[in-house]
Amino acid sequence: MNSIKSVPARVLSRRGGHSLEAEREQFDKSQAISISKAINTQEAPVKEKHARRIILGTHHEKGAFTFWSYAIGLPLPSSAILSWKFCHVLHKVLRDGHPNVLQDCQRYRSNIRETGDLWGHLHDRYGQLVSIYTRLLLTKISFHVKHPEFPPGLEVSDEVLEKTAGTDVNNIFQLTVELFDYLDCELKLSESVFRQLNTSMAVSQMSAVQCRLAPLIQVIQDCSHLYHYSVKLMFKLHSCLPADTLQGHRDRFHEQFRSLKNFFRKASDMLYFKRLIQIPRLPESPPNFLRASALAEHVKPVVVIPEEAPEDEEPENLIEISTTSTTEPQITSDLFEQTFGPPNGVWDDRDAQIESLKKEVETLRAEMEKIKLEAQRYITQLKAQVNSLEGEVEEQRKQKQKALVDNEQLRDELERLQRVKQDSDRSQRLCAEAEKKANATEIRYTKLKEKHSELINTHAELLRKNADTAKQLTVTQQSQEEVARVKEQLAFQVEQVKREAEMKLEDQSVQLEQLRQELDARRDELEQAQRSLSHAKQAGVELSAQVDALHAEKELLRRSVSEKECELLSTRGLIQEKELQLGQEADKATREIRELQGRLLEKSNQEQSLQQKLLDEQFGVLQETVREAQAILRDAMAKLDDPLHLRCTSSPDYLLSRAQAALESTDALEKGHAQYVASMADAAGLVGALALFAHLTGDTIVNGSATSHLAPTDHADRLTETCRECGQQSLEYLEQLKDRQRLGSAQLGDVQKALRGVLQLAQELRPKSLDIKQEELGDMVEKEMASTSEAIEDAVRRIEEMMNQARNESSGVKLEVNERILNSCTDLMKAIRLLVTTSTNLQKEIVESGRGAATTQEFYAKNSRWTEGLISASKAVGWGATQLVESADRVVLHTGKYEELIVCSHEIAASTAQLVAASKVKAEKSSRNLARLQECSRNVNEMAANVVASTKSGQEQIEEKDTMDFSGMSLIKLKKEEMETQVKVLELEKRLEGERVRLGELRKQHYVLAGGCEDAPEDGEARPAPAPRRGILKKPPVAQKAGPGEP
Repeated sequence: MNSIKSVPARVLSRRGGHSLEAEREQFDKSQAISISKAINTQEAPVKEKHARRIILGTHHEKGAFTFWSYAIGLPLPSSAILSWKFCHVLHKVLRDGHPNVLQDCQRYRSNIRETGDLWGHLHDRYGQLVSIYTRLLLTKISFHVKHPEFPPGLEVSDEVLEKTAGTDVNNIFQLTVELFDYLDCELKLSESVFRQLNTSMAVSQMSAVQCRLAPLIQVIQDCSHLYHYSVKLMFKLHSCLPADTLQGHRDRFHEQFRSLKNFFRKASDMLYFKRLIQIPRLPESPPNFLRASALAEHVKPVVVIPEEAPEDEEPENLIEISTTSTTEPQITSDLFEQTFGPPNGVWDDRDAQIESLKKEVETLRAEMEKIKLEAQRYITQLKAQVNSLEGEVEEQRKQKQKALVDNEQLRDELERLQRVKQDSDRSQRLCAEAEKKANATEIRYTKLKEKHSELINTHAELLRKNADTAKQLTVTQQSQEEVARVKEQLAFQVEQVKREAEMKLEDQSVQLEQLRQELDARRDELEQAQRSLSHAKQAGVELSAQVDALHAEKELLRRSVSEKECELLSTRGLIQEKELQLGQEADKATREIRELQGRLLEKSNQEQSLQQKLLDEQFGVLQETVREAQAILRDAMAKLDDPLHLRCTSSPDYLLSRAQAALESTDALEKGHAQYVASMADAAGLVGALALFAHLTGDTIVNGSATSHLAPTDHADRLTETCRECGQQSLEYLEQLKDRQRLGSAQLGDVQKALRGVLQLAQELRPKSLDIKQEELGDMVEKEMASTSEAIEDAVRRIEEMMNQARNESSGVKLEVNERILNSCTDLMKAIRLLVTTSTNLQKEIVESGRGAATTQEFYAKNSRWTEGLISASKAVGWGATQLVESADRVVLHTGKYEELIVCSHEIAASTAQLVAASKVKAEKSSRNLARLQECSRNVNEMAANVVASTKSGQEQIEEKDTMDFSGMSLIKLKKEEMETQVKVLELEKRLEGERVRLGELRKQHYVLAGGCEDAPEDGEARPAPAPRRGILKKPPVAQKAGPGEP
C-alpha cells in the first residue's frame, strides 16, 4: 500500500490541549488514512468505504482543503496506477462532495493538467488512460465553473435547464456544443478502457479488470444526464432554427448516440456492473428532431444504484466485556419476574401479561414473515441467475451448432470450388486446342497470302503481255475480254478467302480471351473460399473455449445453489418450531378475543341508539329549513300583490340571470334530496341546497314582479301568473318534504317547468339588439381569433411562395428590391402572429380572473360591448394582413403601386393598436401578458416602419430619375415648359385637396357605421345588431372603446 510521501506542515502542526484542535487532529488523521488506503499502487478498485469517508470529510469541513493538502504530496509521476486511482477518487469527490469542492479543484487545475501531460507522453497502458481521464476532469471543472446552475452531479430539473438555456438562440447553441464536448470526453474514456480489455479479461472477475472498470460507474451516471439534456436542447434548437442549419449537430448527436448505446450494451453484459449499478436502456433509434411531437416519446434514462451491502469494517470494541457478566443475572431475573410475577405474589396483573404475550407473538410473526420473504427473495434471485446462465449456455450451444453448420457449408463450398477448378483445367485444355486450331488457321492464311501474291505477279505479267500484244491483236477483242474476266474472278476469290480467314481469326481470339477471364475468376473464388474456411475454423476453436468456460461457471453456480438450498431447509426447520410456539400462544389469545367481542356487541347497541337519535336530529334540522324556505317564498309571493312594490322595476337581463341561477339550483337540490333519501344520517347537502333554492326562487319571483311593471300589458300579466305559479309549485314541493312518507317521492318537475316559463318570458322581453345567444357570442370571439391566426399563417405562406416566384422570375436590382420588401413583410407577419397569440393569452387571463363562478359564455354576454370590440379588432388585423399580402403580390408582379404597401402598413399598425386597446380595457396593470402585448405592439409598429422604409428605398431604386438637362433649350422653350409645369402643379394640388376631403368623409361615415351598433341600446330602440361575418375579405367596422362606466 502506498503511503503519503509528504504531509503539509500546517496540517500536522496541530497542538493538543484543546478539544477543537484534538478533534481537528483526529479528523486529519482519519482523512490521511482513508486517502492512503484509497489511492495506492495496488491494481485493484478503490473500496467504497474509503471513498465515502473522503466525501464525508469534504462535507465536514465544507471544502476539499484537507484532501488537496494530502493529494499534492502523492508521488503521482512514479506510478500510473496511483495516478489512475487518484483521478477516480477526484471524480467521486467532485460528484458527491460538498459544493465548495469545485472551487478548490479549480485552484489545482495546473496539477491535474501536468499529471495528464506527463503520462500522455509515455507509452504506458495506464498512462494513456490517465491522460484521457485528466482531460475529462478538466472539462468537467471548466463546464461547472462556467455554468454554476449545473451541479457536478449533473442532477437538475427540466425547469432549471430551460431557465439556463434561456430564449437566446446563440446561448442555446453554445450550451449544446459544450454538452456535446463534455459527452465526447466521457465516451472517449469508456472506449479507451474497453479497448484495453480483451475477451478473457472482460469475462473473468480479475482485480486488474475491476481497477479499470470502476471509474466507468461515474461515467455512466454522467452520460445518462448529458444525453437527456442534449435531447432537450436539440429539440429546442430545432424549434428556433431551420433543419439545414442544424445538420452538423444532428450528425454529431447520432454518432454520440451510437457510441453511448454501444457503451451501455457492453457494460450491461459484464457481471461486475450488474451488482453495482442498473444501467438504463436506450431506444433502438435516435430521436427524430425534425418531428416536434417526438419529444413526448423521449424517456429520460435513469441510473439506479442499488443499496450496497455493508462492507467489512475494522473491528471495534463497542461493548465492554466486564459489564456483560454483571448485568446478565439481573436481566434474567427481570425476565423471570415479568413472566411469572414476583415470588411473594404481590404483582399479579394478568392483563399486562396478556399484552406482553401479544406483543411477543406479533414480533415473532413479523420476524417469521421477514425470514420467509428473505428466503423467498434469495431463492428467486438464485433461480433467476441459474435461468440466465442456462440461457447463456443454450445461446452458446446454438452458436456452436451454427458454427458447425457453417463449417459444413464451407466444406460443400470447397468441394464445389474444386469441381470448378477441374472445369477450369478442362477449359485450359480446350484453350490449348483452340490455340492449335488458331495456329493451323494462321498457317493456312499464310499459304493463301503467298498464293495471292503469286496471282498478283501472274496478273502483272499478263498485263505486260497484254500491253505488248495490244498493238498486234486489236482484232482479237474477245480473248482480251476473257482475260479480264479471269482476272476479276481471281481477284474476287482472293479477297473472299482473305475476309474469311480474318473473321475466323477474330472469333478464335475472342473465345480465347473469354476463357482466360473465366479462369482468373475461378482462381479468385477458390482463394476466397480457402480464407473463409480458415477463419471459420479459428472461430470454431474460440467458441469451443468460451463454451467450456461457461460450463465451468455453470457448475460453480449449481454448487452454490445446492448450498443455499441446504441453508433454506435448516431455516424452514426453525420456522416450523416457531409456528408451534405461536400456535400455543394463539390458543391463549383466543379466549381474550371472545371477551372483547362481548364488549364490542354492547358498544354496537349503544351506537344504534345514537344513530337513531342522529336521524331524528337531522330530520328536525331539515324541517326547520323547510319552514324557513316557505316563509321566504310566501314573502316573495306577497310582493306580487303589494301596491308598494309597483314602483320597483328590474331589467329582463337581470331577471334572466336570476331565473337561470334558480333553475340551476334545482339540480343541486335534486342531488341533495337523492343523497338524503339514500342516507338520512347526513342532511347537510339537502339543507344547503334548500336554502339556496329558496333565496334564488324568491329573488326570481320578486324581480319577475318588478320586470312586469315596465313590460307590455300582455307580457306583464303572463309574467305575473308564471311567477305566482312558480311560488305555488315550490310551496307544494316543500310541503312534501315535511312528511316522512311523502319525502322520498317529492319531485321538482313542476317547479322547473315554471322557472323555464319565467326564462322564456324574460328572453322575449329582452331588447332585440341583444338577441344573441351566449354560446354564439363566446364562440364568435374564439372563431374570430382563430380566423385571424389562420389568415396570418396563410399570409406568411403566400409571402414565401411569392419569394420563390420572384427568385425564379427576376434577377439583379429587381430581385434585390423584391427580396427586401418580402422579407420585411414576412417579419411584419411574424410580429402580428406573436401579437395575436399574446392577445389570446391575455383574453383568457381576463376571462379567468373576471368571470368568477360564471361560465365563459356568461362573461362574454355580460361584457358584450367589450366582446364586440375584440371581434372587430381581430377582423381588422386579419383584413389588414390579407390586404398587405395582395398588395405585395401586385408590387412583385409590377401590376400594383408601392404606395399600396405603405398604406397597408399604416392600416396594420392602426388595427393592432385597436386590438391592444380593446384587450387593455379589462386587463390588470400588473399583468405580464399585458406587458408582453404592449411590447409586441411596439414590435409590430417597428416592423411596419421597416416595410415602409424598404418600400420607399425600393421605389427609389427601381424608378429611373430623368436627368434635368435644359442646356439645349431656348428661352421661349424654357418659359413654355415652366408654364406647363405650373399648370400640372395646380391640377395636382387641386386633386390632392379633393382626395383629402373625400378621405375625411369616408372616415366620418366609417365612424358612424361603427358606432351605430353600440348606440342602439342607449336609444332604447330594438334595432337588430349586424350579423357577424366569418370572412376577412372585407374590412370590418372599427369598434369604439368601452366607456369608463361599462363593465
